[in-house]
Parts: sequence; C-alpha cells; structure tokens
Amino acid sequence: MSLSKEDMLRDFDFASGRSSRLYSLPALEAAGIGNVSRLPVSLRIVLESLLRNLDGKRTTEDHVRQLANWQPQAVRTEEIPFVVARIVLQDFTGVPLLCDLAAMRDVAVRFGKNPRIIEPLVPVDLVVDHSVQVDHFREANALDLNMRLEFRRNAERYRFIKWGMQAFDTFRVVPPGIGIVHQVNLEYLTQGVYHRDGVYFPDTLVGTDSHTTMINALGVVGWGVGGIEAEAGMLGQPVYILTPDVVGVHLSGRLGEGVTATDLVLFVTEVLRETQVVGKFVEFFGEGAASLTLPDRATIANMTPEYGATIGFFPPDEEAANYLSATGRSDEEVDAFCSYFQAQQLFGMPMAGEIDYSRVLELDLASVVPSVAGPKRPQDRIVIPELKHRFAELLSKPTGDGGFGKADQSQTARYALTSGGDVLIAAVTSCTNTSNPGVMLAAGLLAQKAVARGLQVSPQIKTSLAPGSRVVTEYLGQAGLLDPLEQLGFRVVAYGCTTCIGNAGPLDPEIEGVVSEQDLICASVLSGNRNFEARIHPGIKANFLMSPPLVVAFALAGRIDIDLTREPLAFDSNGAPVYLRDIWPSQKEIGAALREAADPEAYRRLYKAFAQDNPLWENIAAVTGEIYLWDSSSYIARPPFFDDFALDPPALVSIHGARALAIFGDSVTTDHISPAGSIKSDSSAGICLRGLGVTPDDFNSYGSRRGNHEVMMRGTFANVRIRNLMLPPGEGGLPVEGGLTLSQPDGIQRFIYDAAMDYQRAGTPTIIFAGAEYGTGSSRDWAAKGTLLLGVKAVVAKGFERIHRSNLVGMGVLPLQFKGPDSAASLGLRGDEIFDIVGVEDGVVPGQDVTLRIQHADGHTSECSLLMRIDTPVEVDYYCNGGILPYVLRGLFAS
Repeated sequence: MSLSKEDMLRDFDFASGRSSRLYSLPALEAAGIGNVSRLPVSLRIVLESLLRNLDGKRTTEDHVRQLANWQPQAVRTEEIPFVVARIVLQDFTGVPLLCDLAAMRDVAVRFGKNPRIIEPLVPVDLVVDHSVQVDHFREANALDLNMRLEFRRNAERYRFIKWGMQAFDTFRVVPPGIGIVHQVNLEYLTQGVYHRDGVYFPDTLVGTDSHTTMINALGVVGWGVGGIEAEAGMLGQPVYILTPDVVGVHLSGRLGEGVTATDLVLFVTEVLRETQVVGKFVEFFGEGAASLTLPDRATIANMTPEYGATIGFFPPDEEAANYLSATGRSDEEVDAFCSYFQAQQLFGMPMAGEIDYSRVLELDLASVVPSVAGPKRPQDRIVIPELKHRFAELLSKPTGDGGFGKADQSQTARYALTSGGDVLIAAVTSCTNTSNPGVMLAAGLLAQKAVARGLQVSPQIKTSLAPGSRVVTEYLGQAGLLDPLEQLGFRVVAYGCTTCIGNAGPLDPEIEGVVSEQDLICASVLSGNRNFEARIHPGIKANFLMSPPLVVAFALAGRIDIDLTREPLAFDSNGAPVYLRDIWPSQKEIGAALREAADPEAYRRLYKAFAQDNPLWENIAAVTGEIYLWDSSSYIARPPFFDDFALDPPALVSIHGARALAIFGDSVTTDHISPAGSIKSDSSAGICLRGLGVTPDDFNSYGSRRGNHEVMMRGTFANVRIRNLMLPPGEGGLPVEGGLTLSQPDGIQRFIYDAAMDYQRAGTPTIIFAGAEYGTGSSRDWAAKGTLLLGVKAVVAKGFERIHRSNLVGMGVLPLQFKGPDSAASLGLRGDEIFDIVGVEDGVVPGQDVTLRIQHADGHTSECSLLMRIDTPVEVDYYCNGGILPYVLRGLFAS
C-alpha cells in the first residue's frame, strides 16, 4: 500500500490539557512501515522530517521507507533529503553567505527576474561572535575598550549585516557583545519543538560552524555545514546526507571527585577519534549519560567535530526539560517539549539493549582522570601526571616526528623566558566550556582560594576571561567569584570566541621579539576546542586545551612543564608551597555555588532586548533596499562566483596538462588552508591591503575579511605553519613553513597565490595533493572557495574530513581519494610533474573511479586509479552545474 503522510497525522495532549497534532512515528510503525521503535533516537527525528516533508518530489515514499527500515550494518548507498527547521550562522561565515545572496540577487536582476526570489525559506539566525579580539585584558574597562575596537574595525561588515536584516524577511541577528553562537543557541534560540500550520515538530538545524553540534545535548539533531550548503538550505534545498551508521556510546558509572566535564570530553575525543567515527552519528545512552548534567552533555556534544562524527547526540529527557526551564523558557514551551516527545515515544534516556546501533562502545565515566590535550591537536590527550615528561620528549623530538627539535634547554635572561614551556597566554574561552556553569564556577573557586593564599599570575602572561554569554558574568558575580578571577588577571574581555578562534590579539612586542628571535617554544593554555598550529597565536607553538580551573592553575604556575600532582604550582606570600590539591574546589563546593547561581529570570532578562542594551550596534547606520549597492569597501566585495553564470551548465571535461600547486602531508586542517587569525604585513593578503591604503594596524583578521574574496584568495594556503612538501628543506634540514610553492617549469619559489595567478593566466589547471585527514577543523567555506578561486580543479588526498569534502563538491572542485597504499609519496611525486585526470567527460556517478596519469620530469609516465569522492546523486548534480550555488540558482530561475 502507498504511504500518505496525512494518514500519519495524530492528535496529542499536553500536560496542561490542551492538544495539537503531529506526524506520528508510532503510527508509522503500526502501519507496518518499519520497526521504528528500535531505531536510534536521532534517526527517528530525521525520519519525522522525511514524513512531514513528504511531497513525492524532493522527499519520496522510498526515502521514508528506506530510513524506517534502517539496518545497523547495511552498506550505505542511499541519501537522505533532510529538511531542517532553521539555520544558524556566525558572522565569519554569515557575512560571505550574505555576499553570495546579494550577488545572486544581482544575477536575478541581470536575467530579468524578481530579486526577491532569492529569499531564505526557513528562519535564519546570525550571531555576531567571531570578530572581537583581545587587545585589552587587565584594564578595569577591558570589555568596553575591546568592544569599541571591534566596532571601529568591523563597522563596514556590520552595516552590511544590517542591510541583510532589512533585505530578507526571515533573517534575524544577535548583535556583538551578547555571546557565542552555540551558547546563545542553547540558552535562547532553540525552543526544542516548533509549531507551524497546526502541527508540532522537533527543532532541527544546520549551522555554519562545526560546533553547531553543541545543541545535540538538548535532543536537537543538527550539525555543522559549510556556508555553501547552508545557503542551499536557506533557499529551499534539503541538506543531503548519506544514510549514516549510528555508533551507540554506552556511558556507565559516574565522574570521580576532582574530574571535570572537560576531562571527560578530552577522553571521549581521544577514544572516538581512535575508533574512527568520522561521518557517523554518535548517540550517547545509558545510566552514565542520564547522570550527566545538560551542560556536561553540551561539552561532549560541542567537541563532536574533534572526534570526527557528524553529531554527538543525547536523547531528550527530563534533564533536558529541566534545563529549558532553568534557562528561562516558559512553562508552555517546556510542556510542549515534554508532551511532544512523549507522544512520539522519544522521551527518556535509552538503556542498554533498547535500541539497535551499528556498533556499541562502552565508556566508564569513573575511569576518566584530569587531562589536557596538545600541543597541536585536540585528540592528543595527556594525563596530568605525565605532562611534564611528555612535554620534555616533544621539546627534543625532531620536527619531522611531531616534536619541536629543541634539545637546548638554556635560560634566556629577559622576561625569565626559558627555551621551552613558558605560558604566555592563559585564556578561559570558547563555547566548549564557557557554557558549563560547573567548570566556570570551579575556575572562580580555585581563583578565590589562590587569592586567599596571596598567589599572583605573572604579568608576562596574557590572561583573559571570555564568557559564552552575559549570564555567566551574572552568576559568577552572584557567587562572589568574579572579583578573585579579576585579581589574578582573568578579567572579562569580551563575549565571543576570542582566543579559540585565533583572536588572542598581540603579546607584548618585546616578548614577541624574544620568542621570535630565539625561536622559543612557549605555550598557551585555553579552555577551547581547537589548538591547531598557528591558530591561537602565530608565535606560540605549543597550545594545550584544558578545563577552566586548570587554565587558572597553569597561569599561576607560569609553565607547562610541571607535574601538578607532585610539584607546587606556586609559593604563597609566606614562601610556603601551594599545591594544586590545596586550592582545587570540591564537588560539594561547586554544587553549593551552582545552587546559588541558578536564576531562570536572569536568562529572560538578559535575552529580552539585547539590541537595546547595545548602543554601539544601534548607532551603526543601516543600508536599505532589496539590492545591495556595492562600494569600495575593503571588507565587503561582490564575489566573482556568478560572473560567468549561464542558464545552461557547462559541459564536463577531463583535466589535462595540470600542475601541482602544492603537496601536503597528513592532518592539513582548514586552519592551514584558510587561516582565520592575524594577517602578516609581508604576506600576499597584507600586500593587497596595503595597496588598498589599509595600514597594518587596521588589517584586522582573515576571518573578519571573509566578505572580500581578494583578501581571502591571498590567504588560502598562507598559514605560517603549513608545509608544502614540494619545497626543499631549509636551514638545518628543517621543513620550510608558510604559503610557498615552486612554480613550474622554472622551479622558482614563490607565494602560492602568485604562482596560482600565473597558472591561470597561462590556462594551466592545478591540483592539490595531500595525505590523510585533509580538511579537519572548522567548517570554513573559504577553504573551498579559496581553493576554487586559485584555479584548483581537483584535490587528491588519502582521506577527507566530512565538511570540507562536501564544500569542495559544493564549489565545483573535484575531491579524489588515493586507493589502497597509493599516496603522493609512493608515486614519487615531487611537484615538477604534468598530470591528466580522465574519466569524467562521459558522465559522473557517485563513487566512480578515475585515472590519474603522470608525466614525470625525467620523461617516464605512470598512472593510478583514484576514487571520486562525489558520494551522492545530488552531489553529481552540484558538480555538473559547477557547484551548489549555480545549481540552486538555475532551479530558482526555471521555476
């Protein structure tokens, strides 16, 4: 029998006595469509979206039946057209997305169409949180000074964002100074369930930040996508994903005394990254999961990209409902949340054996111990007692083996800096932890005890406190813990990502000079989720993630090469040693502070009228009109992606006569590909800005200039730590770092951007070669956009991270994967070869093979087979149209 979604409509009752309607999953199972009640909860929420959006076109009966009959160990070949309830943006990705939408309206006018056909069809929220920088940090008015600098630097961007607010009907903005997008999403934006056209349905979303997954803690299915995919979703396209495996993580036991949620998430990240959950759904369940507070769950869900999964999901239960109530949601909203999920038989934490998973992992919370992660990757966990020994190993280990190659431990007199291990940045920052009252209050309690013992933090350490929302400052103040943090230098500097996104700001120029001149291995300690090379600060090479109280502790110690379980972290005013155990707060103390800090009214008050509390935002002049009037801004420029747009897609052609633009090794991140930090004056981007009359003091960051493709093209592959293996070793046989390549056939060393422009002028296509885990990191659309604009036709890697692979397809760049033992090294690639890629000219199908033909410089030829990583039928359409945006635009014009 055929499936009708109207037949699945059912009434359901609220606890308050009222009633409404929903598309019933139990009714779907009763109709014999599938064993729905055994499906993972996250898949059932996706299934509800398929059922509710069943239209016989984008979403078909086959889609519903296939997911309803999901088998845990099946081969995954079917795609899911997932229609989300809303979309969340942050400003670094939201501004270029707005640029694309504005440019698409220009194209509509060019073809005689109504520009308003370019309009978000689902609600969109943009939270401005990424651009604030820590310039001031220990001054009493540091927050105000940083905010004023932020608005001076970003006024052009903010005017453009305000234009978007009035140009698009479904586009809302949370202005600067309110909080980090993921915490604002958790505390304010989500309602848990929504009501539209007389029907209730779950909150689902995608966001243009990989840490969108933090919302999974509330039972909300959502994940990070590139801005390219988000634009398509805004314009009515489903988000297409391959039907996933679902890994169940059975949590048992409870966290021990002195162990934080940060320790837990670093443990989970290490274990799940080793288990290879990349591209899979992860769903937590069991007694241990039920015992975790919602903020602890949010900490685990936030770092889902670090362990590589698509989502890190906790099913909706009483704890989620309590959190909604505690953060100021109305009784009616909480009632709707509970009643809806109970009616769908989705409410409550599943126990062992109740659900069929592709695989079940067992994790005992009692086995978690205090840890940090670093110095270069979030999955590289080090337990606290081993940190001193491990850092010493890394200090002397050769750079080619992941170390720092520094055997000399001699002292440097100025600033008491040694050759390794000095902490120069200590930042309580990032959504991972600043959304968690438990660890934030623990940091305050530790600071209170330290101040009582007369301890201080060295003035050479740049300290900062960047809460995820204003509520954090409120409860720290209520608990009397803001003052001791300030006395140690941890003053509130901003409500934004700051250090974790690369906006740590400058260090003292003399200290930076010493570090640079003597190539010292100094450290940053931060409560963030990312510590990739050159992300935190270009001059600091060892970066460690840890809980907020440990950030304060290592700031007091002043060095990373210390065993805090045995050595004193400092000496008090009487010269007596103070050990970490002396000032570490107990769970009882933290619990008492939590009870004192709980105040639902604070959430309602602080989120009620946030624009009115922000005169700097109100004073930004708004530009009006349906079409944006592009000017000579160095921040906002019309993107070139639609310059050659035609109503019919171009014919597919093979790639012939290509050159290698770069050859990279393993773990090249989107930070390496498209940096978000500071712009160096002597870089290609810096030279461009100086040519526009911008002084280095006003360069701002790459992230803040994502609305200008001229800057971003020059920043692509320009990270100061990226290593192009085409380059011969430098001084002392060390790898050469920075955005350089050898142009061919002359072999001259140049900026990658300059070589790319010469190749384009000569009509020579280029290829990027890379190792495993290519594109890990933040969901940076410019990592794909910049690759395209440099003229790269294909990226050939040992493996891709999920979002970046998708973004490459979305920009019309071909992702290809080496098969078996093949790699750039095994093929002997040096960068002076000529390449052909054949096999696409006769059509493209998901997962097909193509052939790489290599003409080596000595005249001999070789070839190998590559797997095309176009994974789904809709991605074929995107690639054949030259990318997802031309595909969507042609569809809108045709309709």
